[in-house]
Amino acid sequence: QVQLVESGGGLVQPGGSLRLSCAASGSIFSINAMGWYRQAPGKQRELVAAITSGGSTNHADSVKGRFTISRDNAKNTVYLQMNSLKPEDTAVYYCNADLRQPGSPWTIGSWGQGTQVTVSS
Repeated sequence: QVQLVESGGGLVQPGGSLRLSCAASGSIFSINAMGWYRQAPGKQRELVAAITSGGSTNHADSVKGRFTISRDNAKNTVYLQMNSLKPEDTAVYYCNADLRQPGSPWTIGSWGQGTQVTVSS
């Protein structure tokens, strides 16, 4: 079994900052890419940022210059530093990891339970 546990969400005023964390645990052999997605009410889930095991990153245009994804491979943890938050960033943020389990040649996608981020005055 694999678990991804997110933390760090909450209520913040426009212009404020939050840092999300997501720790993967359980039966894990290796983790390839990790990423953050978000889903606002009535909208589709969208990619916010992703990072490879080697540290290459990709950020959605809507968050470039404001959000930064990073990871600690030793801790199987991915972070999302969110600065200059806007009301339109309000959403449930989900962590995703593409990983391999011991003894398996296949890569599977695993999701966290989500953490709410609300940007409001």
